[in-house]
Amino acid sequence: MKRSLIIPGLVVVAAIAALLVFNRMASTKKNVKMFTQASSGNFEITVAGAGELVPEKSIDIKGPVLNTSPQGGGRGMDMRFMDLKIQDLVPEGTLVSEGDYVAQLDRTNYDNTLKDELQNLTTLNASLELKTLDTTVTLTALRDDIKNQTYAVEEAKIVLDQSKFEPPATIHKAELDLDRQKRALEQLKKSYGLKAAQTLVDINTVKLSVTRKAKLVQDLQDYLAGFTIKAPSSGMVIYKKNQLGTKTKAGSSINFFDMTVATLPDLTVMLSKIYVSEVEVADVKPGQRADISIDALPGRTYKGVVLSIANVGEQLPNSDAKMFETLIKIDGTDPDLRPAMTTSNKITLKTLGNAVFIPTECIQAGPDSIPFVYMKNKTKHIVLLGDSNEKYTIVEKGIEPGASIYLMPPEEPEGFKTMGKELIPLIRQKEMTAVSTR
Repeated sequence: MKRSLIIPGLVVVAAIAALLVFNRMASTKKNVKMFTQASSGNFEITVAGAGELVPEKSIDIKGPVLNTSPQGGGRGMDMRFMDLKIQDLVPEGTLVSEGDYVAQLDRTNYDNTLKDELQNLTTLNASLELKTLDTTVTLTALRDDIKNQTYAVEEAKIVLDQSKFEPPATIHKAELDLDRQKRALEQLKKSYGLKAAQTLVDINTVKLSVTRKAKLVQDLQDYLAGFTIKAPSSGMVIYKKNQLGTKTKAGSSINFFDMTVATLPDLTVMLSKIYVSEVEVADVKPGQRADISIDALPGRTYKGVVLSIANVGEQLPNSDAKMFETLIKIDGTDPDLRPAMTTSNKITLKTLGNAVFIPTECIQAGPDSIPFVYMKNKTKHIVLLGDSNEKYTIVEKGIEPGASIYLMPPEEPEGFKTMGKELIPLIRQKEMTAVSTR
């Protein structure tokens, strides 16, 4: 019994709820804005786009750099180049003073290299000592031989002197012996000179190897000393982005060709970097004024001026058209502006005075592509259109300021009388002119 009473009650409640929803929808439809008025006054032609803040100037915080030029002494020419891994890096946005710690590079590979080279240097020094000792012993022995041979020459002279009263054969024999001893002495002296020169070259070769290896060890030690990276000046640490837009951070690698770990931007002069499509870029010129707002600082607006436009476009992700990098310099200084903040930008291309303009959504066109608008007085006015911006379009002929226009097509447009057919030739002529100037 109770269940049979509850079910009809639920049906009644559902019906009432449906009626309320229907009435609300009907009320909403009645409140939809149906008309707008043609406005007049200054009309701005603009280009809008999102971007991000970048500093106009910045100082790169770099890792240690090797001087491999012969003019600089060839420092590092014997070193093996390896990519360096960032072991530690202060958080982005950290304020640092000159000389403060910023980052630490991984020393492992170069520490092992230094260890090997120190061992090689020790071996070379030992080889030099041994070579010097051997040379001393060898040359000492040669000098002793020369001294002994000198005595032999003297003895041969004495024998020759004492044989002057001997038979000619004995004298001749003494003369031959003296000549042989002299020649032996000359050979020993010549051998000593050659050996001394050779050992000097050998020693100098080893010394050169020792000097070069010692310099390599010193270069490695100096290079490793730079693995603890410090700030070159005061500022805010900002992570560097690579060509793919990925930030360099702890765990990233840097290579010999770009040793930048982070940057210290000059926050007193900031730029808004945006990308303008190839369709609009021809109208953007340096010196044009711009309005900038910052997503992170709602309610604040900034003025700026177009600083530069890239000469070459680039293909950005999720974009079919080529995009051109455009830099807008922000007027004045604000300490709250930070690199990488998202910006909304509006560049004013030109301003037209005393223009009549309407919302672009009001403009309709039939199969013949002739533009027209529906008027509140049940007429359909053909219009000659001019420039437009992101919201409005100028009407050069066809309607007057203050005219009431439908924002969207009316429910029964068939009954609207067409006005302004005399503008069709002007519209066609303008279309032909536009095509011929492309």
